[in-house]
Amino acid sequence: MDRRRFLGLVGGSFAAAPALVGCRSKQVGEVIQDGKKDMVGSHAAGAETYKPMIDDALGKLLARQGGLQPGGAPGPAPKRICFVGLENKSSEDLGDFKEQIVEIIDTKINTSQVFAQISRRFTEAGLREARMRPDEMFLPANQRKFLAIMEQQGQPFDYLLFATITSGTTRNNDATQKDYMLTLELVNIQTGTPDKESASIRKGYRKSRLP
Repeated sequence: MDRRRFLGLVGGSFAAAPALVGCRSKQVGEVIQDGKKDMVGSHAAGAETYKPMIDDALGKLLARQGGLQPGGAPGPAPKRICFVGLENKSSEDLGDFKEQIVEIIDTKINTSQVFAQISRRFTEAGLREARMRPDEMFLPANQRKFLAIMEQQGQPFDYLLFATITSGTTRNNDATQKDYMLTLELVNIQTGTPDKESASIRKGYRKSRLP
């Protein structure tokens, strides 16, 4: 490479440097005040999807079981629910939202005034002692074994609660539609009778072409 060409390349690099610096971005944050809508995820489901589905499915399920009492209204002792876990069968990784979904469901159950949620620490300890996965709890024999262990811990319960998230994808060129569904199944441990409720949300994604 001759000297003149070398100096030209070096000069061009320095000339481009300010432009590169000017393209740098910075990240800022803001507290979203109550009353404002949740941010909508651009690549996957988030608060705008999971929270409404929980409110819808759990609200209908508890109301049907007599779990939504007017404030201050007297009632019988709370029925105890053992929430054995959330199963993700969707195409997306739930990430840190998995734990938050579980916590939201726990809180809503405990504030229903008719149902009470058994502590997850007792539930997880019981599953470990029984050497069972949550998906094995659908078998009646396993349910009876798990109930006996929980009773030994002083944590008897009336219902088992299972939660599942699924998704379906429809593609149309650069646009994609995702159908998300949360399904809750409440099983009466004494009778084995299940009660099921689902909620779904459709969400569209589009890829924009930059000029």
